[in-house]
Amino acid sequence: MEFKTTPIADVVMLEPRVFKDERGHFMESFNASLFSAHKITGPFVQDNESVSSKGVIRGLHLQRIPHAQGKLVRVVRGAA
Repeated sequence: MEFKTTPIADVVMLEPRVFKDERGHFMESFNASLFSAHKITGPFVQDNESVSSKGVIRGLHLQRIPHAQGKLVRVVRGAA
């Protein structure tokens, strides 16, 4: 998995290694050891996935303490 910095503070882009063959593909989307090595710490407690119709723009909601959350966003198709 490749960890890329972005111009946005505390935002890191993760590019997984995808292994493909005639059966399909496999990729690792989360690895606690790798995340820790890149100073991404804390318990990973929730994983959500949504599929949007063409033309839909999704946004991230900001939550303040005590309900603040870190976000891991994965774009499987389309543009980020």
